[in-house]
Amino acid sequence: MKRNNLRLPKSLNSILWSYDLKNLSLERDKEIIITQVLNYGLWDDIKWLLKTYGEDEIKEVVANPGRGRWWKKVLNFWVKILDIEIKKEVFENAIIKNKHDFK
Repeated sequence: MKRNNLRLPKSLNSILWSYDLKNLSLERDKEIIITQVLNYGLWDDIKWLLKTYGEDEIKEVVANPGRGRWWKKVLNFWVKILDIEIKKEVFENAIIKNKHDFK
């Protein structure tokens, strides 16, 4: 899919708050974009994600979750919705840890 000329919608500012949208590449940064939208996005953001990347690319990102990038309930939800199997240790490593998790 050609995405070279596509821009991220301004509505994603609140989801990608720590990034400058003008400097993000839909191809190069797709793992970050997909992860953040699935973690924090609203229904319209999810629809944009599906239209932009398609189910296969989204499944690829969910199946290979980045370390410390996912909320546990969110990753669990998308794993079930997309019918993906992830090894337990990969799943656990992907979960965002907060200070209460380190006791």
